[in-house]
Amino acid sequence: MNAEKTPPTAAGNRRNERLALMALAGMALVWGYNWVVMKQVLAYVGPFEFSALRTLFGAAALLLVLKFLRRPMRIRAWPRVVLLGVLQTGMFSALIQLALLQGGAGKTSILVYTMPFWVIPLAWAAFGERIRGAQWLALALAATGLLLILEPWNHHAGIVSEVLALASGLCWALATLVAKWIKRDHPMDALPLTAWQMLFGALALCVAAWLVPEKPIEPVPYFYAALAYNAILATALAWFLWLFALQHLSAGVAGLSSLGVPVVGVLAGWLELGEVPGGLELAGMILIGVALAVVSLRSMGGRK
Repeated sequence: MNAEKTPPTAAGNRRNERLALMALAGMALVWGYNWVVMKQVLAYVGPFEFSALRTLFGAAALLLVLKFLRRPMRIRAWPRVVLLGVLQTGMFSALIQLALLQGGAGKTSILVYTMPFWVIPLAWAAFGERIRGAQWLALALAATGLLLILEPWNHHAGIVSEVLALASGLCWALATLVAKWIKRDHPMDALPLTAWQMLFGALALCVAAWLVPEKPIEPVPYFYAALAYNAILATALAWFLWLFALQHLSAGVAGLSSLGVPVVGVLAGWLELGEVPGGLELAGMILIGVALAVVSLRSMGGRK
């Protein structure tokens, strides 16, 4: 009796999984290094103006991708999508750039990625999603890590930047709940939803940049390179890689792999900007990283 041959579909699935893991690695490198880009470009442009420009060009890039792929661009629940854009693109992006004015790229990336720990209690309050054993452990580890990074017993100058980074993570968490609210009542494709909410958030940022006086833009090559990096690589390409990975991997595996983003951010800030974390900071970052891994592993176990 001949040995059974592996069905072509199984081989194709394995190939797609390998490609999806490669896509996640590319996304982590692009998004992770962007923390350094966003930090350094502030020498040539104000935080609100750069946030407005990078998200506006990013939205345009995503809309062009939709056009190229011939994907439907119509969406529903416009008021909710506008709210999502204000939270996820507008406030989230502006708070990140404000935090990077004084804060390090690596530390800011870690603090912003505390978003899942905001989501857990907020989802409990908004949707009745109970907090379970592993989540309690993750929250405890994250809280300890935050205390070590923030050092509230020392009134150091960087505390404002750190609070702004945490506030950015909170806005991201609130946006996640709005996205769940939209998905529950008005299911729609992720790519057009991302593009439109980014456009609405970018328009809100344009208003903020117009109202808040900032230093004039210095049109140096790095400024234009940073804009191109954000619009083409960190927005259009990275979102395409992320959505491709989600199509071929479980959400838990994708979430665990996305932890590479703050890791790359910390390493890039360390190597390129000389941001060497102190002992307590490093311990806090490791604890938050472990907590994020616990949350992602629990998600992966629940979605087999």
